[in-house]
Amino acid sequence: MNFIKATKMKFLILILLLVVLSGCTDAKVSNQNVSSSSNLKVHFLDVGQADSILIQFPNGETALIDGGNREDGGFVVGYIKKIGINKINYIIATHPHEDHIGGLPEVIKNFDIGKVYMPNKTSNTKIFENLLKEIKNKGLKITRAKGGLSIIDTDDLKFTIIAPNSEKYDETNEYSIVNKLIYKNTSFIFTGDAERDSEEEMIKLGYNLKADVLKVGHHGGRTSTNYEFLKRVNPRFAVISVGKDNDYGHPHKEVLERLNRMGIKVFRTDELGTIIAASDGHKIDFNKDVANNNMVKNKKDNKIFYIGNKKTKVYHVPTCKSLPKQENRVIFHSREEAEKAGYKPHKNCIE
Repeated sequence: MNFIKATKMKFLILILLLVVLSGCTDAKVSNQNVSSSSNLKVHFLDVGQADSILIQFPNGETALIDGGNREDGGFVVGYIKKIGINKINYIIATHPHEDHIGGLPEVIKNFDIGKVYMPNKTSNTKIFENLLKEIKNKGLKITRAKGGLSIIDTDDLKFTIIAPNSEKYDETNEYSIVNKLIYKNTSFIFTGDAERDSEEEMIKLGYNLKADVLKVGHHGGRTSTNYEFLKRVNPRFAVISVGKDNDYGHPHKEVLERLNRMGIKVFRTDELGTIIAASDGHKIDFNKDVANNNMVKNKKDNKIFYIGNKKTKVYHVPTCKSLPKQENRVIFHSREEAEKAGYKPHKNCIE
């Protein structure tokens, strides 16, 4: 009997050791399908040559960092509604350029909003006026963003502002709000369009910049993601929000070379469409089969074809600035296919 009891006791001790050890894994970053058990999700929305990032926090709250261009408002609203969100707890307008705040007035009109964070930088543009108007219409107040300001601060979840850190900059991009998100053993940095001056300030002020995922600054522009800043972040993965064949040549080859030299895996919205990262606090999973919301590629020759508008019966090249809303799009693999279906070419982008 004593032998049986001793055997049982050894077995119980072994089980307890396995349970304890299983809870002590280091953070890992993998490139697998997004798991339904993940409780933090970061959506890098495909808004072309613009920025919009939706965050679903494990505490049930949500944040939206930027809203793309003006014409992206409907897409951003539709995307958020489709995944069942009716309240955005934190709106973060990184800086007052149209490709970052353009869709936010539409978002504010359509959702219950908690807090709005903006830098101490104004603009005389119509879209900036519209944003302020919608904020006022909802009875919201603007919280001025500055480095060191905490948005969420719990043991397992921290969402903070680490820039801007000065009152005056020569470039509007430098006013960009930069956020760091930590969930247990995983972390992200979202940089807006912050450039060299802001990056150097963050280094000088001693912020802990280490992160697993970096949202590359200014769509991959050469004046952002400078080498010293990149070394401090030392990410495993980088996400670039950028439009295909854009007029700026983004992402610049210098930035891609910096990322490549450090062995950082790069995800680009112009190549992959909307990119989703999910974290259980110990590992980060990226969706492998990301859908390209704007284009369809031929698997054989990798060419991009035509996007038709179901309402106007007009077809466009994928880089056209007058593309229809997502729900009105139809894909054609050739001009002949489009015209057989009764569609006419768009005069500005094709003829």
